[in-house]
Amino acid sequence: MIEIDFLRHVPLFQHLSEDDRIRLAESIKLQRLKKGEILFNKGGAGDALYIIKKGRIKIFLSSHAGDEVLLTIFSEADFFGEMALLDGMPRSADAVAIEPTELLLLNRNDFISFLNHNSNAVQAVLQSLSQRLRRTDDLLEDTCFLQISERFAKKLVELATQHGRQEGDMIFIDLFLTQKDMASMVGATRESINKELRTLREKGLVSIQENMICIHNLERLKRRAH
Repeated sequence: MIEIDFLRHVPLFQHLSEDDRIRLAESIKLQRLKKGEILFNKGGAGDALYIIKKGRIKIFLSSHAGDEVLLTIFSEADFFGEMALLDGMPRSADAVAIEPTELLLLNRNDFISFLNHNSNAVQAVLQSLSQRLRRTDDLLEDTCFLQISERFAKKLVELATQHGRQEGDMIFIDLFLTQKDMASMVGATRESINKELRTLREKGLVSIQENMICIHNLERLKRRAH
């Protein structure tokens, strides 16, 4: 059975009673992915909700030419896949593990039953969907009105806040993102991101160490984002 203690720390399940968590755990299955293994593709059947127990999942769109747009990265205790379960439509993007990952799966019937009996969970799902829609609106606004330097600085601040690991005065973003990945996240070219990284290094704001982005001064980076 899935560890009940872990479910206590998942926002979607925090308001459940202990008995409800135990019953829910009986419906959940565990899936393990290797680094680089595909979880699902755009257009596939949306038949499960996923909760990350360990690791990270990249959500992206890809073209026939092989180009990618990196939409977001989910990590421990994040849940995703609910949109296809709610509207019955196919998956709207691709998902791949960017490191060894353990996922908890809740199938569509059990998920709908769970929502029908837990109003707090419905609120959590709606809040998550609203936040993701707002992020999409923000990205569109940023692409239209901000310069690449501002968009990139803003994205680095976001990544540092969501995925950063603090060590002393430095914040390490150990997502092993390529310049192409970072470019796709802010609607820019790889060459533009290469230039921005060089500028940020010269200003002493960031550095690259073993494929990790190191933030040296988060406050100055925030000011650059505005």
